[in-house]
Amino acid sequence: MVKPADKIATYQDLYNIPDSLVGEILGGELVTHHRPAPKHARAASVLGARLLSNFDTLPDGESGGWWILDEPECHLGKDIVVPDIAGWRKTTMAELPESAWFDICPDWVFEVISPATARHDRGVKRDIYARVGVGHYWIVDPIEKFIEVIELQNQHWVLLQTAFDSQVVGLSPFEKMSFDLSAIQR
Repeated sequence: MVKPADKIATYQDLYNIPDSLVGEILGGELVTHHRPAPKHARAASVLGARLLSNFDTLPDGESGGWWILDEPECHLGKDIVVPDIAGWRKTTMAELPESAWFDICPDWVFEVISPATARHDRGVKRDIYARVGVGHYWIVDPIEKFIEVIELQNQHWVLLQTAFDSQVVGLSPFEKMSFDLSAIQR
């Protein structure tokens, strides 16, 4: 007999949480947190807009080589994660799915850490992303004002770059575009 504390979370458990919370299933556990604070939301919005206009939909209206999406629900094996932003190369996922979730592993994930999410973003979620083969993982801290760019190499994360404050940098896998990091901190 399974004790209540040992119960594996189900998709129905996600439906049962209040709308004011974000829910994920990480390692069989239902994990919830409040919607992002303004600095968190701003960092994700600014960066997402830049990537969308440079890699998803090009200025002339043509399609770029990526799908860039805010808060997609990703079903990665038994885990259900909701990254702040995720990207799929169109060679990985030619078309957007009809379902409300994605079961194709993203090529790139972006998480803005906060006191409520840092432990999961740097722990179990990072492990899940490595296990399923996410190629690049960015962690942004809008309070401490830095971004870490991590790449999956031989099934292990390798820190490629840490950028601070108002540096203008190219970040893998989007090196063709320079990011002014001060824009995500305003």
